[in-house]
Amino acid sequence: MERFLAGLLGLTQIAIGVVMLAAPLAFYGLVPGVDETGPFNPHFLRDVGCAFLVAGSAFAWLARDANAWPAALAGAAFLTLHGLVHVWDGLAGRETAAHLAHDLPLTLGPALLGLWLARPRWTGRVDREGDCDAKMADAAADRRLRARL
Repeated sequence: MERFLAGLLGLTQIAIGVVMLAAPLAFYGLVPGVDETGPFNPHFLRDVGCAFLVAGSAFAWLARDANAWPAALAGAAFLTLHGLVHVWDGLAGRETAAHLAHDLPLTLGPALLGLWLARPRWTGRVDREGDCDAKMADAAADRRLRARL
């Protein structure tokens, strides 16, 4: 289930990034609330689109390889900071309460999901099957055991 969620999160963030890169004006006009954040700036939208593309790619990688958790953590960091910018703008009065209520689930929701998906490595659980250092240590231990026999 976690791999499915990582893949889904990755694909949605990649899709957002691709639209921001390929059609920034369409993104600006079609996504509710974006036009309330300031005037259209295609360069800025493409910059942010790059960040979404990288974050999404990190979660797509995590869906394929549990050892990609550091990349997923970096992607989750971007999503979290992005969401916190929206919170800060709301608290500072730069966003209306209605806009903030709309934005929070769409910005902090994926961020919290991303942090949760990257969490196994924080708790010390390690996927030893994909861990090269663990494989080498296991092989060395096997050789020492065979040498004693």
